[in-house]
Amino acid sequence: RDPREIHRSPAPRQPRTVCPARRKMRRLWFLFSLLLRFIGAADDWPQFGPFIRMEHENPVLEPRRDTTFLCPMHGRSIRWEEKDVFNPSAVVKDGKVHLIYRAEDTVGNLAGTSRLGLAVSQDGVEFDAGRRPEPILFPDHDVNEAIEWQGGLEDPRVVQTEEGGYVMTYTSYDGTARLCIATSPDLLSWTKHGPAFKNAFGGEFGRAWTKSGAIVCRLVGSALVATKLNGKYWMYWGENNVHAAASDDLINWEPILEDHPGGIYRGRPDHQDAPVHGLAPFAVFGPRRGSFDSDLVEPGPPAVITPVGILFIYNSKNKWCDYGRNGKCERGENDATIPPGTYSAGQVLLSLEDPTRVLHRTDHSFFKPEMQYEKTGQVANVCFLEGLVYHRGEWLLYYGTADSKIAVAKWPDPTANVRLGTEEHQVHSGAVLNAGAKVTPSVEQWAGLGTGLERGVEFFETKNTGAETTAVSLRAPPPARQTASGLGEVDDAGRGELEIEPGVSFPVLLLAFFGLTAIGYARKVMSRPASEVGRLLAHGSTLPVTATKAR
Repeated sequence: RDPREIHRSPAPRQPRTVCPARRKMRRLWFLFSLLLRFIGAADDWPQFGPFIRMEHENPVLEPRRDTTFLCPMHGRSIRWEEKDVFNPSAVVKDGKVHLIYRAEDTVGNLAGTSRLGLAVSQDGVEFDAGRRPEPILFPDHDVNEAIEWQGGLEDPRVVQTEEGGYVMTYTSYDGTARLCIATSPDLLSWTKHGPAFKNAFGGEFGRAWTKSGAIVCRLVGSALVATKLNGKYWMYWGENNVHAAASDDLINWEPILEDHPGGIYRGRPDHQDAPVHGLAPFAVFGPRRGSFDSDLVEPGPPAVITPVGILFIYNSKNKWCDYGRNGKCERGENDATIPPGTYSAGQVLLSLEDPTRVLHRTDHSFFKPEMQYEKTGQVANVCFLEGLVYHRGEWLLYYGTADSKIAVAKWPDPTANVRLGTEEHQVHSGAVLNAGAKVTPSVEQWAGLGTGLERGVEFFETKNTGAETTAVSLRAPPPARQTASGLGEVDDAGRGELEIEPGVSFPVLLLAFFGLTAIGYARKVMSRPASEVGRLLAHGSTLPVTATKAR
């Protein structure tokens, strides 16, 4: 403003005439803006956690010098897990957590050879009593000898198949990392199938740098079961960027390529051996400047299907700047709140219709090194997440600490699966659920209904069969014929009816309130009939649910 005008008298304001219809439209637009704001609040996406470290029990697995193994490659006995144990996968089998972990010795030209061990726990925390003295998978004179010696087998991720078997992705290492596949009927005896991409595009990816495969699954009881989407199994893989691959049989995989592939793919920028020319894998997502994942991103545990998308935990590295002291970046390249080179974790939600499309991504890491055993070790400042299970009503997250030990964190929220939409809801006679909710009565809940199935009921599968019905499949021991209060007579096939009233979540109530307000106001000022949407949102008729106990 011109200083000379400061003491001037302002010119008289002319009165404004506002059209009543315009004033009404402005008020209507204001209400509509509020409605949009609440819609945004209701569009919150599901995430795992928060996870709580079990500080008094951690680390749950450490190196041992008293376990030996007759190595077929060396021809002599070695202490196969004396140096480090880390980066585990986890599977629930027979009601117990089976931890398949990477272990290193001190022998060889590549800072030790990696093998895969197995430890079993009733509670998911105490593993020493169930720790096998010898590895279950190791370099041998087999189909993978050339690519597994002397580096070994690294970073397993195991999921269950529809048939009840198990498929593992792991990384073989001989100086080059290669993503490989193995299968097992029982987690003890394994068959190696070689590189995951050995048959893709004429074998072009068979020798390329590939690693870290996380298969897309659904939660079935306590099992993460590999599940097809759009007729294919899907897997996220890679280091530096996260890529995708598809398969018909879980053994032979084909990378998803860019629409116009070209250039040279190396797997990681500093890898010079066996580049792939003209076949660039599509980058589903990658590093972000100035963020905790500014240097690289890499798959974590198996991805989990939810009603709104594929929920996926990923590992990441904060950028290290060579020009700065102790890697410090001074130009905004990384997250300055955590040390350079730190491995922490984020989450993404991907589309069910197009598993290569990211819907949401965390802005901040949800899990990062905090404890001393996570900050010091073979590699400092590392939390590398690979194992995720649902056990005894809790999600357990297993991770490698500083590439040296194994720790666990838990998400002890009894409503976790309700919010994730993966499978479970607290069910009782007269329960109130959202229409279309997936239902899993626990043993206690079924007993509370008077089913008499005290010997145990295990959730098997849920699926929506239409707007009016949610089908729930259960696996229960005999006797299968019981009578329950609110459940009705259960026939020989174990079928029964349970009336459940559909409820409305709090964000939807807010949305309905403002929606009805806006509709009512519009009806008043515009003389138009109210929409049926409000009555549909407020509808609360009973929802028939069929519970099938599969033998």
